[in-house]
Amino acid sequence: MNIITKHPVNNLGYNFVDKKYIPKGKDEYHLRNKHNKNGIEYRKLTAQDIEALIKNRNTSDDWNKIFVAKQFKPELVRNCKFHGLVRIGKLEPFYLEFHNLRMPVGLYNSTIISSDIGNNVCIDNVNYLSHYIIGNEVMIANVNELATTDIAKFGNGILKDGEEERTRVWIELCNESGGRNVIPFNGMLAGDAWLWSKYRDDEALLEKFKEFTENRYDKQRGYYGKIGDRTVIKNCKIIKDVWVGTDAYFKGANKLKNITVNSDEKRTSQIGEGCELVNGVVGYGCRIFYGVKAVRFVMAAHSQLKYGARLINSYLGNNSTISCCEVLNSLIFPAHEQHHNNSFLCAAMVMGQSNMAAGATIGSNHNSRAADGEIVAGRGFWPGLCVSLKHNSKFASFTIIAKGDFPAELKIPVPFSLVSNDVANDKLVVIPGYWFMYNMYALARNEWKYINRDKRTEKIQHIEYNFLAPDTVNELFDALKMLEKVKCDAAGTAVVTGWENTKRKTELHKVPGSIQIFRDLIKYYGTMELFKHYQQNKFSDFTNFKKSLSAKLERSSWLNVGGQLIKQSEVEKLKRSIKSGKIKNWVELHEFYKQQGAIYITEKIHHGYTSLLEILNITPKQFTPDVFKQLLDQAIDTREWMVKGIYNSRAKDYDNPFRKMIYDTNEEMNNVIGRLEDNSFIQHQLADFDTLKKQVKAVIKKIK
Repeated sequence: MNIITKHPVNNLGYNFVDKKYIPKGKDEYHLRNKHNKNGIEYRKLTAQDIEALIKNRNTSDDWNKIFVAKQFKPELVRNCKFHGLVRIGKLEPFYLEFHNLRMPVGLYNSTIISSDIGNNVCIDNVNYLSHYIIGNEVMIANVNELATTDIAKFGNGILKDGEEERTRVWIELCNESGGRNVIPFNGMLAGDAWLWSKYRDDEALLEKFKEFTENRYDKQRGYYGKIGDRTVIKNCKIIKDVWVGTDAYFKGANKLKNITVNSDEKRTSQIGEGCELVNGVVGYGCRIFYGVKAVRFVMAAHSQLKYGARLINSYLGNNSTISCCEVLNSLIFPAHEQHHNNSFLCAAMVMGQSNMAAGATIGSNHNSRAADGEIVAGRGFWPGLCVSLKHNSKFASFTIIAKGDFPAELKIPVPFSLVSNDVANDKLVVIPGYWFMYNMYALARNEWKYINRDKRTEKIQHIEYNFLAPDTVNELFDALKMLEKVKCDAAGTAVVTGWENTKRKTELHKVPGSIQIFRDLIKYYGTMELFKHYQQNKFSDFTNFKKSLSAKLERSSWLNVGGQLIKQSEVEKLKRSIKSGKIKNWVELHEFYKQQGAIYITEKIHHGYTSLLEILNITPKQFTPDVFKQLLDQAIDTREWMVKGIYNSRAKDYDNPFRKMIYDTNEEMNNVIGRLEDNSFIQHQLADFDTLKKQVKAVIKKIK
């Protein structure tokens, strides 16, 4: 039975907060007054104002509870019902226009309960507007319900006074069992989500993260919803317990409940037709359109959900796009692309720069007796068409997976590999270094495009997009140790074990070639880091340059902390600092990210230097001017090989007869797909290579 209680109509708009939850000496409006910062000086209605309002078919339970600005014009309020304390800013005879929506300033055909309304606002046909603070020049039209409850949390996983723990909202990341769940909060970064979900064996650390979140917010009941200046809301059904920044745009949303939507004049967020968002946080500059469903989620700044996408119990990193598909219980680092209706991602940690193809079902099958499997994919993860993977699986960075239904769990420890399921011969086939051999264009272009698409204005975490960085270079070292031990046949093929949870063969192809490529890449990485250091600091001679390099001989270990690469030793220090109370809140933890970002270039140089010494098997004393000159010459050769690979891998698309057969002439093909010679990315790479050659030549002359 529905429990419907009766109250005196004159009480409507009052007693928003139960008296037992109101602090001593305060009233139910104290939080409202604290957060209404519009600066408007209100006055009581005059007798003439009341007469005009009644004439325009407005009603109020108590006209003395309505306060207005000096420039309030009662003729711009028509057919409205007011309940409780309502404060209205100035209303002037203008109309506001946004896109094709034109609305006269004023309040029309609406029920307004205990709310504050800014200057020159347009409100029309809002059936139920309750307990909101509305900014200036806001436009709201055709909304069924726009209301706030006394326990509103706006998507943050906190508890208000008197609430039980079982009502708290958690996000169950990485694992459907809830064993890696985190509490969402406005401002949560991918690094926060990773740290909290990763170290589940450290109870003291987990408790600190919970304290950070609870202490970030007030437990008092009675916070009003807020709609920032110039926000436009039209044709929406239910908006409940929603906090909205400035300059946002909602159109045709079905249901928005218990969420924060961050938006400002430079980073506007939009939510479109048919969307339903519950229990979550939307970051600055996000786009959410066309039938999206999101429940228990965090979307970081400048991410997008489109075309029926479903995001449930998941964190979506910055500058990511999910369209037409389903994502459950996943932690996704920045720069993720997933565009296809039949792709599925479940119980996974995807570490950025990733791309999911159509038909990919990542985590579709559990190989245990419970839904507790996980997939961990290093950055650059690229499952191809119709790939089906099993829990648990783990992939090194920049793993590309060919079309196929993989029958068992996988553990791919070598980065930059192509993994394929050879059904005809019943074996798993892996080509280490595949990207550099056959698809250099895609690898280099992805790095370039993700840098260009990083729209963040507040870069608290320094996100690494370069495919050669401390994390991938360390993986290359680990791969070399393993590859150099395997026995190859005359064709360069080796059989290995432990890569797939089956008894069938796993073959590694082109092993000698991949070993040489990996060694060259490590040398190239280390040399380029030292070259940039030499050039940027304008050293006068090699001696001073060498003195600036780290005396440490051991190559450092690194972790991908939400897309930001941080030395493992620093992460361990961080954990100790959190548990000891040295770092007291999320703000101070975010300051740690900034500090690590500030020293990243220096730390990367040291890592490049130690990597170079290790791959060359020399001591610092043996790193002489002649050795450095030789390495710079080799780096130019490696870069030239890369640029040629970029050109040649794209040129295949123009030479392939099966691609050319749909065109009658080359002119037709060029007009459709563009001339290869005009490819802006290739031209950019060629120009950069010419510049690099000149710069290296100049540095070599200075080395003595």
